[in-house]
Amino acid sequence: MSLSSQLTEKRDANAANLPPEVLAIMSDATLNLKLSGIIDSAPKAGDKLAAFSLTNPLGVTRHLTDLLANGPVVVTFYRGNWCPYCNLALRAYQQHLAEFKQLGATLVAITPELPDMSLSTAEKNELEFDVLSDVNAEYAKALGLVFSLPDSIRDLYQKFGVEVEKHNGADQFDFPLAATFVVAKDGTIVKAFVDADYTYRLDPEDIISSLKELIKSAVGI
Repeated sequence: MSLSSQLTEKRDANAANLPPEVLAIMSDATLNLKLSGIIDSAPKAGDKLAAFSLTNPLGVTRHLTDLLANGPVVVTFYRGNWCPYCNLALRAYQQHLAEFKQLGATLVAITPELPDMSLSTAEKNELEFDVLSDVNAEYAKALGLVFSLPDSIRDLYQKFGVEVEKHNGADQFDFPLAATFVVAKDGTIVKAFVDADYTYRLDPEDIISSLKELIKSAVGI
């Protein structure tokens, strides 16, 4: 089953099982985020992706410039290991990791979670690619991808048992949008997926198509 199909199933299940007043609060928050214009400032295809130096759970720093020296890089952002939609996406990308590698690409995931929590995410989903901690969401902020969780959603998450500050640090309620970028070796974004609705993600098949197009361009086909 494709990632998009899995996400649709999850949305449908939530719509059927969550109280209408909860769904209304979530829907309003998503609509307000869409209307905020945040998408307009996000990186787009043709832009150069700003460099990062971020640390994985083992304390190893990964630099975008070093990763690009080896070929294209797929950069995906996720909110936290408490987010079921994030976990579906991460698992789907793991399932296609061998194909990404065959096409010469490196995959990294970036999260505002603290290193201990990002380690838990990697273990939970049996990830074989780097999960990098963007503490205080500073890198995502530089890209224009960050929004602050509204009070209405903070209250909901607390009722659901989601302890955001435990994952992100004290007073940290900033999250990146659902975003994935396929970046060519020269740092140019060739595929950009950015959505204000966190229940949507870029399908692995679309990533593979973009990587294949890069190869065709490189050989002049």
